[in-house]
Amino acid sequence: MKNHSTKYSTRLRILVSCITLLFVACVCIVVSAQGDSTTPATQQTTTAEKTVEQVQKNIKVLTGLPESQLLPVMNFMRGSLGVRCTYCHVNKDGKWDFVSDEKPEKSSAREMIKMVLSVNKTTFKGNPTVSCYTCHRGRTSPVGVPPLPLPEVTPQPSPDQAKPKEELPTADQILAKYHEALGGSAMIEKLKTRSMKGTWLTSNGISLGYEVYQSGPDKLYTVLNTPKQGVFESGFDGTAGWEKSARGIRALEGEELFYLRRYPDLFKDIKLKEQFTRIAVGGKDKIGDREVYVLRGVTTDNKRERLYFDVQSGLLLRRISNMPTMIGQIPEQVDFEDYRDVDGMKVPFTIRISSIDPFYSSMRKFTEIKLNVPIDETKFHKPAAPASPSP
Repeated sequence: MKNHSTKYSTRLRILVSCITLLFVACVCIVVSAQGDSTTPATQQTTTAEKTVEQVQKNIKVLTGLPESQLLPVMNFMRGSLGVRCTYCHVNKDGKWDFVSDEKPEKSSAREMIKMVLSVNKTTFKGNPTVSCYTCHRGRTSPVGVPPLPLPEVTPQPSPDQAKPKEELPTADQILAKYHEALGGSAMIEKLKTRSMKGTWLTSNGISLGYEVYQSGPDKLYTVLNTPKQGVFESGFDGTAGWEKSARGIRALEGEELFYLRRYPDLFKDIKLKEQFTRIAVGGKDKIGDREVYVLRGVTTDNKRERLYFDVQSGLLLRRISNMPTMIGQIPEQVDFEDYRDVDGMKVPFTIRISSIDPFYSSMRKFTEIKLNVPIDETKFHKPAAPASPSP
C-alpha cells in the first residue's frame, strides 16, 4: 500500500501515464486529485500476474485475487458502505498501517467477504452476482425491513393489455448505422493519426491543460500541464513507455505502463464488434430525453459491457463496462457528448467518466481535435538523458 503522504505525486504520475487514454476514438480513463488509486483487472503482459497475498501482508480472505484488483475491490467496498478508508484501516498522524488488525471493522469486513463468496459459490454457481452493495446500498448497516408505510403497488397490465412488442434492429444493424454516423467505412479506414488539445477537469474542480498525439494503434505522446509540478511528458513508442518531468526521465512499468496503454488502439470505440465474444440487442432505454438502443456483450477479456446508441443519430452515447472480481462486478461509465464534424468524421468533444473511485471520475473537454495530421515519430521515443556537466 502507498503512504498517503506520497499519494498525490504517485497518482499524478499515473495521471500523466493515462492521459493518452483520453480519447481513443472516444474513451478515456479518469483521474482526480484525491481518493485511492485503482489498478486494472487485466495487465497487458505475457507473464502471470501475482496474487494479492504474494505481494501484500496479512491477507486472509482475498487470497487468489489478482494484485491489480486489490485497490478496485477496496474502493468498491468503500463506496458500497459509504465510508472512507479509515473505517477499517489505521491512520495515525497521517501514516497508514494497512497491515494492522486494530479496528474491529476490519474483522467484520473479512466475515462479510466470506459470506459473499459463500453465497455466490453455493447459489450463483460462482458468479459474482451478490456483492457488498446488494445489501448495504451506501450504509454501514443494511436495512432489513421495509420502511412504513409501505408504498402502494402499481397494478401491472395484463398480457392482453400490454403494448405490442416493438421490433428492434439487430446488433449488426446498430453497429453498421454507428459506422455510417461516424463518417462511413472509408473514413474509418483512412484514420491513421490524431492530435487533441483540451482541458481535463477533475472531480474536485482542478483544471489541467493537456495535449495528446497518437499514431497507429499504439504510439502515444502526451504533454500535461499541472499547477504545482510543472510539465509532464509521457510516451509509448510501441515497445516501451517513459515519462519526462522536472525530476528527470524514467521508464514507465507495471501499473503506470498499463494505464499508459489502457486504450492504445486508435479504434477502441469505433471498431467495436471484434472486441466481443458475443454481443446482442438488450432493448431500448433513455439517456436524458434521447431514446437509445442498448447492446449487451462480453469482451474478449471477459468483461460485461453495455453500449448505448442514439436511436436517431446512431452515435454512441454511453459505454458501461464491468470488471469481474471475486466480490462483485466493478462498473465504469463513459459518456460521449458534443459530437462535431472533424474532416468528415464525427468526434465527441466532451467525455465524462464515472467511476467507483472518485479519483478516476472527470470530464474532458476538447477545444481542438485534428485527424490524419503528420506527427513527428521522434515524439514517441524516450528522450535522451541530459549530458552530465563536465568536471
